[in-house]
Amino acid sequence: MELLKLTHENIDKEHICCAISNNRDIQVISKKNWLKDRLDEGLVFLKGNVRGKCFIEYIPAEYAWAPIWAEGYMYINCLWVSGQFKGHGYSNLLLDACTCDSKSKGKKGLVILSSKKKTGFLSDPKYMGYKGFQTADTAEPYFELMYLPFEEDASFPRFRDSVGRQKDMPEGFVMYYTNQCPFTARYVPILEEMAKARNAVFQTVHIQTREDAQGCPSPFTTFSLFYDGQFVTHEILSEKKFDKILADIGV
Repeated sequence: MELLKLTHENIDKEHICCAISNNRDIQVISKKNWLKDRLDEGLVFLKGNVRGKCFIEYIPAEYAWAPIWAEGYMYINCLWVSGQFKGHGYSNLLLDACTCDSKSKGKKGLVILSSKKKTGFLSDPKYMGYKGFQTADTAEPYFELMYLPFEEDASFPRFRDSVGRQKDMPEGFVMYYTNQCPFTARYVPILEEMAKARNAVFQTVHIQTREDAQGCPSPFTTFSLFYDGQFVTHEILSEKKFDKILADIGV
């Protein structure tokens, strides 16, 4: 498979895999604008030259929108191969390309956010372990920071001290999110309206800077939902799933 790298010159005409509708779609607009602002920081979006979900997105860890300490590493935002493209070795192809690129740029290794067991929106720990990744740090309730060092004496990445510090969070729902994932542009307004219709206390924190992302209480800044200061989920919720959460708390 041919791999294609997004650039300032081609980003407006190329689709972004996880949202492949036209450039007038709010999901595509928000994601592409976010990408454009990151390209000059060293972000790489590498995709199969196909119409579907087959891509890897990574950035120097110092510029990652994640509360981690991983100086000198490359942070993988997302590695996603799905549908008809699974089972053909494309995940290996994309990860190997990222590894070669990162080594050529003098990086210490790769870092990625995973979990104790496979779950949506996070990398598969079994696959990452198969590729040589190890767990460097953990955070409640299930997050794991995995890394692949290129040097034997490479420093250990870790979560920042902000992770898990939600004791001063207001009551009710608090949702942290960024535009790194196009699906937040679609679902966050829907969830806000659902909460409003049920008179639920609901507050959104739209993270719009790297500095704010690196100080987030959740390792997964793309989307994290809390209720009364307790972590609920990192998975971007559909209407059905959020309705169940509201019903479970009696709203």
